[in-house]
Amino acid sequence: MAAAGPVAGEGPVPPLGAAAKPALGRGFRLQWEPAQKAHVLLYPEGMVKLNGSAGEILKRCDGARTVVEIVSDLESAFATTGLEKDVRAFVTVALERQWLEIRE
Repeated sequence: MAAAGPVAGEGPVPPLGAAAKPALGRGFRLQWEPAQKAHVLLYPEGMVKLNGSAGEILKRCDGARTVVEIVSDLESAFATTGLEKDVRAFVTVALERQWLEIRE
């Protein structure tokens, strides 16, 4: 999913509710890095280089869309189905690492 990065969580993250709207955590910024040919997640102490899937998920975590809406958008954009389990797993890891926070 992504290269190693900051792990700052304090215990398990509760299950994502239907109304949960993930957004980038405070202090994090997502951008395309041409030299890396990848999306990167920048934070004060460094950077996390993301793989394509992680970048596409995080691009959609804008605090306005629910996880279900993000999954629907990804499935439409990539003409596929069955992404919900993987997207939820990634969002859970990103929440644990505080890359994301939930807005409801």
